[in-house]
Amino acid sequence: MKLATWFSAFLLFSSVVSAEIVESKLTLPGKLGSAVLYSDSDNTEAGPAVVVVHEWWGLNDYARGRARQLAEAGYTAIAVDMYGTGKSTDHPKDAMAFMKAALAEPDKMNARFDAALAILAKQPVVDKNKLYAIGYCFGGAVVLNQARRGLDLAGVASFHGTLGTEAKAQANTVKAKVLVATGGADPMVPPAQVGGFVEEMSAAGVDLQLLSFPGVVHGFTNPGATAVGVKNKMPLAYDANADRLSWEALMAMLAE
Repeated sequence: MKLATWFSAFLLFSSVVSAEIVESKLTLPGKLGSAVLYSDSDNTEAGPAVVVVHEWWGLNDYARGRARQLAEAGYTAIAVDMYGTGKSTDHPKDAMAFMKAALAEPDKMNARFDAALAILAKQPVVDKNKLYAIGYCFGGAVVLNQARRGLDLAGVASFHGTLGTEAKAQANTVKAKVLVATGGADPMVPPAQVGGFVEEMSAAGVDLQLLSFPGVVHGFTNPGATAVGVKNKMPLAYDANADRLSWEALMAMLAE
């Protein structure tokens, strides 16, 4: 009896440790930059996959960690560098410069996103009808704009991302479901901007889920946000509850 119990426990332990998250560093075609692909080696059936777009700090450990977290949940994920290759910082002045340079070349940003999405679609364990995109801060704005472009995405999720745009979504153009998680006390995404976004999505007939967390400021999903906010005197702070609830909403979207 003891031997049988030990053997069962061994099999369970073996099945747990056999799963391996594979990290593959990639170069995007056309000298567009780089990306990192994460997948679970145990996956054998095609399922959802996610493009992850970083905060204005660049493709750092936090953004890569979110892509890895998705792989650990059973999804294939690719973290794409919207700045090209390797630009990252923890100083807001540099981050602003990186972001402005990227925003000045929207066609190149779209090309980087398209290249990352194409890489995902080619993976053998990815269902091409279940491609998603998520973004944080700057990345949240990026993925919302990809939805506004009318890309064949099953869904997009923006976490503490800016919501305004000059190129508003047109009726019956957005194919993706949209999840937005924002801080109710975030001065970078004020209530008027949130209200305008809701009106835009409603007018365009978009399937929108909006989560607004009272008293929560910018960067609430990033555990390092509080220290960076204090250091640079910025309204940044991690909020464990908002982080948990917004991630659960994303998991529910991916599981649909």
